[in-house]
Amino acid sequence: MTAEAGLPDTLRDLPGWAPDAVELADLELLLAGVYRPLTGFLGSFDAAMVIAGGRLADGTPWPVPVTLSVPKELTAHERIVLQDPEGVPLAVLKVTEAWQDPTTQGWRLAGPLEALRSPAHGPFHSLRRRPDELDPADAPAATGDRLPSEGGRPPTPPGNRLPSEGGRPPTPPGNRLCVATREPLHRKQLGQIRQVAERLGAQVLVLPLLSGEHDESLVRALLGVRKELPDGTRIVPVPLPWRGDHERDLLLRAHVAAAYGATHLLAEQEAEGTAVPVVVPEPWAYDADVEIWRPVARIEPDHVQAELTPERLGELLDAGEPVPDWFTPPAVAAELARARPPKHSRGITVFFTGLSGSGKSTVARGLADALVERGGRTVTLLDGDVVRRMLSAGLTFSKADRDLNIRRIGFVAAEITRHGGVAICAPIAPYAATRAEVRRMVSAAGDFILVHVSTPLEECERRDRKGLYAKARAGLIPEFTGISDPYEVPDDADLTLDTSAMAPDEAVDRVLDLLVAGGWVRPE
Repeated sequence: MTAEAGLPDTLRDLPGWAPDAVELADLELLLAGVYRPLTGFLGSFDAAMVIAGGRLADGTPWPVPVTLSVPKELTAHERIVLQDPEGVPLAVLKVTEAWQDPTTQGWRLAGPLEALRSPAHGPFHSLRRRPDELDPADAPAATGDRLPSEGGRPPTPPGNRLPSEGGRPPTPPGNRLCVATREPLHRKQLGQIRQVAERLGAQVLVLPLLSGEHDESLVRALLGVRKELPDGTRIVPVPLPWRGDHERDLLLRAHVAAAYGATHLLAEQEAEGTAVPVVVPEPWAYDADVEIWRPVARIEPDHVQAELTPERLGELLDAGEPVPDWFTPPAVAAELARARPPKHSRGITVFFTGLSGSGKSTVARGLADALVERGGRTVTLLDGDVVRRMLSAGLTFSKADRDLNIRRIGFVAAEITRHGGVAICAPIAPYAATRAEVRRMVSAAGDFILVHVSTPLEECERRDRKGLYAKARAGLIPEFTGISDPYEVPDDADLTLDTSAMAPDEAVDRVLDLLVAGGWVRPE
């Protein structure tokens, strides 16, 4: 695609590209100077060295590969404009290397970045700060100002060099304790933070790490307990998605903390080679005798109340039961309930997959009717044939277009789920990778149930009212699932139904039983 208007004349003819969510977060942190000494996306050698040993090719410690994936057609260009999801141009990438990832075989571009404007997407953007906007002597700010809409790369803030560039950064006036978190702060963590900050004589900087899931709820929960944090605490959201590796995530969080002028990082485990020292707080527990949280060393053993485990917390939220006040402040409890509603009112997608003629649509329609009859839920049926006529008109039955059709269904289902509805989908969905992609999309918004309608091919052919199987066997329909194109049987189905061995009403009841047992539908 070509970059849109709003660019200087010299850039308007350049191709444009919108990175995915992780790459967009990396782009924002690169432009803000948080990722220094990096000035752009990594090339093949640097990326390989980081993956293998946690260092760039020049020996500089760096925990994660910061790379940019693109379609192959963009690898022929010397410069491209990087945009946000709405097409707003953010930076120009000067391509120094186009390379193919040996693991995924996908194409990537490397090179330095020229900033066009500061990103302005994402929740609570008014709270965000570049490191050079956060002075150690600043007074606490309630909401802060928005980032400037224009501007080049910010100057290097003092004290954000990595150890290989000259040792640890100089200590600013007073200490700054960084709490980089993906979770709300409960009473235990709040007490530990106050204790460590007092011991260090440190100002507290809380960095909510935004990952695209319940970001707004996380920031609201942290703002809700601000009065329980030390005076002068700053809250600065940072886009730093989880990458699946605890050790490297801790190293990256420490680097981000150092970029923001932190002298210490509060964490639950120690680590070597971090950009700032990691402080592990002493164990705390709830003293049931005096009904307060405090260090375990100060509590009589028989007065220690068992902590609320994540599993138990999830059970309370799923059932719609209140989270106890001794565990977390009311403001946090309210946000937890908002982010994870009780199952009987939470959005859910029931995704049927199976061969043409397997009975998917019949069971899906029966399920939709049964849920509407029971009441209490908003139900949307996304049947394969109807979607083809309305949402995916013009698509062919090639593998690429079939995948696109399923992704469109998944996107709509995820939005229905996000808003608390029940989406019932009934496409063929023959490919495991595409079904997994839909599961990920929906699971980011709510719950997902996969139902495999496993009716044998012979029975599906016998039922064929449209004569599609006969045409496929005659070669008149190319790439027909089950005949000339494979159906990948799911190994992750939550329920399997063979409609050749049961009546449609029985199949509907089997799905309803699953939904009732799981708590998504109230029993009659």
